[in-house]
Amino acid sequence: MALADLSDHLTSTKSWIQALTEGQPQSEKKAPRARPMSAKAVVVLCATSFFVGLLLSGRMTLLMPPSGSDGAVSSGHGSRLSLFADDCEHRRKLDEGNLNDIMNEVSRTHQAIQSLDKSVSSLEMELAVERAKQNGGLGAAVPSKGRLPRAFAVIGINTAFSSKKRRDSLRDTWVPRGDKLRRLEEEKGVVVRFVIGHSATPGGALDRAIDLEAAETKDFMRLDHVEGYHELSSKTRTYFTAAVATWDADFYVKVDDDVHVNLGMLTSRLARYRTRPRVYVGCMKSGPVLSQKGVKYHEPEYWKFGDEGNRYFRHATGQIYAISRDLASYITINQPILHRFANEDVSLGAWLIGLEVEHVDDRSLCCATPPDCEWKKQAGNVCAASFDWSCSGICKSVDRMRAIHSACGEGDGAVWNFAAAA
Repeated sequence: MALADLSDHLTSTKSWIQALTEGQPQSEKKAPRARPMSAKAVVVLCATSFFVGLLLSGRMTLLMPPSGSDGAVSSGHGSRLSLFADDCEHRRKLDEGNLNDIMNEVSRTHQAIQSLDKSVSSLEMELAVERAKQNGGLGAAVPSKGRLPRAFAVIGINTAFSSKKRRDSLRDTWVPRGDKLRRLEEEKGVVVRFVIGHSATPGGALDRAIDLEAAETKDFMRLDHVEGYHELSSKTRTYFTAAVATWDADFYVKVDDDVHVNLGMLTSRLARYRTRPRVYVGCMKSGPVLSQKGVKYHEPEYWKFGDEGNRYFRHATGQIYAISRDLASYITINQPILHRFANEDVSLGAWLIGLEVEHVDDRSLCCATPPDCEWKKQAGNVCAASFDWSCSGICKSVDRMRAIHSACGEGDGAVWNFAAAA
């Protein structure tokens, strides 16, 4: 019997007793002593008391814990309380299970929405790219037939004609050579290329030297671009345009040829953002806008950034950064009207600052050279990229790259353990 029913029953019983009591003959006011109760009334009162006692005893046993072998409470009463407790525990577990099921369903729904958003956005960008191809708006060589090779990440290493020793120092450390380079591309979807245009006099000695080197190493990506220090913004724009026209990748990375990179760590960190359609990953900074002529990183259009002494908007530092497919496609489609500032990292930041873009500040992409990256490696936090801020790259990189790779490298097998989800 439920406690509420029992209480009601007890209340009615009390009322019945009260009514019974009130129905008994009352003593006369004038009599000095009460009249003795009749035998019949005594019997009824005893029976009523016995019945109420049974009810109260039954209610109390519901609240009494089961006893041990000492016999304080019968096993029947104890099992009744145990069943009551087990029922409460069962209900609690059911409620927790239902809550977990609901949370898991919400998480799966959220992931499905993210995946759908990325798919829709990707289809829109692919359609825009195809339209641009048909209209001749890419400004790059485009395969005429068939689907583009699929890749997880295209890593373009920005280099110059005079940087052969730098390229060799990378090939001796973190850039795979020969068959390993091809396997990395085919098995892991990681494409690594040195990116360079042509000289002001096409077909000259500089271009012929690059042609010979490319024939030997097969690790170059040639751009329709005239090389020059003050043309880095144009080169960056052209690189993304050519890369999108050549590979269908999740990410497009730009890195300088005097930076140490751990490919396994880099790809693993990028994989975290694969389901997000518009991602801009790098070490975000906001440096001063330099208006003085003759200084390094002088910005001739400083007045566009406000009064003298202002700082740039937040953007990724130029040594290394990555953008997702949709953003690279956006640059590809709109490259004729994207404005170029003096500094290429500022230019890229300007192209993206007004869009619905997720800026990811990943400090693993800007570790300092030893001892910083070495200490982090020993602590289990391998850096994705390392360089010296004072040199905007590794100071004397040709001489130091091998030692830095030995101290801070993740190991040659790390990138082969990377598994990009299909």
